Amino acid sequence: MNTTITPVSKELDLPISGMTCASCVARVERALQAVPGVQSVSVNLATERARVTSAAVLDTAVLREAVQKTGFEVPLAELDLGIKGMTCASCVARVEKGLKRVPGVLDAAVNLATESARIRTLPGVGVEAVAAAIEAAGFEAVLPQADATPEAERAPAVDRDGIRVVLAALLSLPLVVPMLGELVGRHWMLPGWLQLVLATPVQFWLGARFYRAGWHALRAGAGNMDLLVALGTSAAFGLSVWQWFAGGMHLYFEASAVVITLVLLGKWLEGRAKRQTAAAIRALQALRPDTARVLRDGREQMLPLAQLRLGDQVVVLPGERVAVDGEILEGISQFDESLITGESLPVAREPGEPVIGGAINGEGRVVVRTTALGAESTLARIIRLVESAQAAKAPIQRQVDKVSAVFVPVVLVIALITFVGWWLATGDVSNAVINAVAVMVIACPCALGLATPAAIMAGTGVAAKHGILIKDAEALEIAHSVGVVAFDKTGTLTEGRPTLAAIAAVGKDSALLADAAALQAGSAHPLAQAVLDAAKALAIAVPAASDLRALPGRGVSGVLNGVTLQLGNTRLRDELGLDAGPFAARADELAAAGRTVSWLMAIPAGGAPELRGLLAFGDRVKPQAIVAVRELRAMGVKSVMITGDNAGAAQAVAAELGIDEVLANVLPGDKAARVAALKAGGVRVAMVGDGINDAPALAAADVGIAMATGTEVAMHAAGITLMRGDPALIADALDISRRTWRKIQQNLFWAFAYNVVGIPLAAAGMLSPVIAGAAMAFSSVSVITNALLLTRWRPVPSSRQR
Repeated sequence: MNTTITPVSKELDLPISGMTCASCVARVERALQAVPGVQSVSVNLATERARVTSAAVLDTAVLREAVQKTGFEVPLAELDLGIKGMTCASCVARVEKGLKRVPGVLDAAVNLATESARIRTLPGVGVEAVAAAIEAAGFEAVLPQADATPEAERAPAVDRDGIRVVLAALLSLPLVVPMLGELVGRHWMLPGWLQLVLATPVQFWLGARFYRAGWHALRAGAGNMDLLVALGTSAAFGLSVWQWFAGGMHLYFEASAVVITLVLLGKWLEGRAKRQTAAAIRALQALRPDTARVLRDGREQMLPLAQLRLGDQVVVLPGERVAVDGEILEGISQFDESLITGESLPVAREPGEPVIGGAINGEGRVVVRTTALGAESTLARIIRLVESAQAAKAPIQRQVDKVSAVFVPVVLVIALITFVGWWLATGDVSNAVINAVAVMVIACPCALGLATPAAIMAGTGVAAKHGILIKDAEALEIAHSVGVVAFDKTGTLTEGRPTLAAIAAVGKDSALLADAAALQAGSAHPLAQAVLDAAKALAIAVPAASDLRALPGRGVSGVLNGVTLQLGNTRLRDELGLDAGPFAARADELAAAGRTVSWLMAIPAGGAPELRGLLAFGDRVKPQAIVAVRELRAMGVKSVMITGDNAGAAQAVAAELGIDEVLANVLPGDKAARVAALKAGGVRVAMVGDGINDAPALAAADVGIAMATGTEVAMHAAGITLMRGDPALIADALDISRRTWRKIQQNLFWAFAYNVVGIPLAAAGMLSPVIAGAAMAFSSVSVITNALLLTRWRPVPSSRQR
């Protein structure tokens, strides 16, 4: 929870969801009234809003927390804005500070690498107020546009920066040539007036951006890299002008001009590198066709995607990209989904099966019925997830921001001390100024600001390319330290398509199967489908049961011919006080073979429960699951299986896969508690699942990993989503997290080490401003380049085996 105090007006309207009656209103009013500083509260059930009056500034996050404790929610809105003009971590801190002062803003995360801000607000906070706060901090807010992306807008700016670098270099080169002559014993220099003519446009035209940004920082009561460059180069330029007028021989025009040229070069290279970190997003966006071939009025028409409707029939020819998410109505073909799911081999699809927008149709003409459009399409959701992760701020970055907030003031103090110290020690004002300039020029908060977001952008981008979607930066940061991976069994480690393997009944097997199918009619559970498929294959007539209901974690119940029937696991059988009786040996044999055993019980009206027989199900283990467990063990990660199945079936699967620990007969509601128990020893735990009953456990884990082949609920609760049902991707996800974490550590180490070593050397007079400028210019470039090495990452080799 954000604890930053954000100013609010004396009257604040809070939206509140979930209230149903007057007692709800009273509960919310009491909670808000108890917040220190609140004078009065009025809650309106009809409008679902609370008006809070106070005499002083209140923390909107505290008000929201008070409402949440009553069992209700204050819905939030998210706003993404581009920001132009930021150059370093100090700029980031200034923008965030300004945004958090806006009434109704709960949190703001500004990303230097993407030049964007993600702002969480109460509903009703206008974009104008947020944009005004950004502009008051000295920067330009860029509203999101449907037809433009920050990356697309950044390309022309990078080109213009390149032209400025060339012009600055051409003007600075004549100033540097005499310095090169001294290296070979030739001492000569340009006339002072010519040096002034060459250096002036570099200083005040090409370097104007530093003055503008530095002035904005001063007006906001802060400092940034631009201020340091502007002050340092102005000091060197001003000293040279004074020396020239005074008839002195030591001019430093080349120092000011070359420093500005090198910094401009560094910013240009930095901009080009930033575009490479966003390559994953651009590649995903390029997958969306602009038009689709639609069947309407009996003929094919090419229509813009914006004109398509759900249910439209879209024709996809061989070699074309699928324009929409849908279901195949006609045709059989192979589809290349590599850029969406990371699956390297084409996937066969036939009528009744789904296809993903952006996939490439192989050899056959197919007709697809549209099931999702626009923002609801799989590709759009993938892009949102990747953008969200890249815009988020990792926890470690917040610690860096605290350092950045005081960085520039500290550097200015050190520069002042350097100037005074050298002046008093040597009496040489010129030398004192030059050493102070070197201190200001070499200090670089840019590298600190880019160290973490550049690595996160590169890491999440390359992960998405291989079918691993990381929802937020925190999940990426935490995953590197995971020591235990807990797996759900069905659908995660197994195919999730069980088949009926055996039947044992008191009477006829077909009668038992008919009764079981009656209880399972209409159910989407995998075991239910296996029963219904078996009855259909044997042409067994399924009777209609009444009063069908689910028994969570146990089975199902219904009434057939006046008799209550229950079909479920051993736990349900035990609750009815029944033992296995004549089926004990057969049940043990099936359980030992890894089969899941279900029991059919009857409860006659007024009679005692009786056992009618058992059904055993088999579910094939995924070949990739063996690879996943092996890779995790090689990484030093323990594997645990948490399942509601009986111990025999669970142990059989665990033995086949080599899983370290098995927790069987676990109810869905207890999975989260088992995950919490695994965390109790201080180890980081990742939970992998794909079902609705896995959602609490996914949320309880340090990192939730969901299979995209599962339910939306599981994917929503997870921090990482695997775009295909391949357990081997789990090891890949942890591997990319570890590599990204190492890049973050390396970047932060070099960013801090650079300043810790460079500033004292400059203060000691051991670095000229030109050398200091070159070092500063390339420090941020080196950080981004190091992060870009992540784009060369490839999955663990054995995880590609099939």
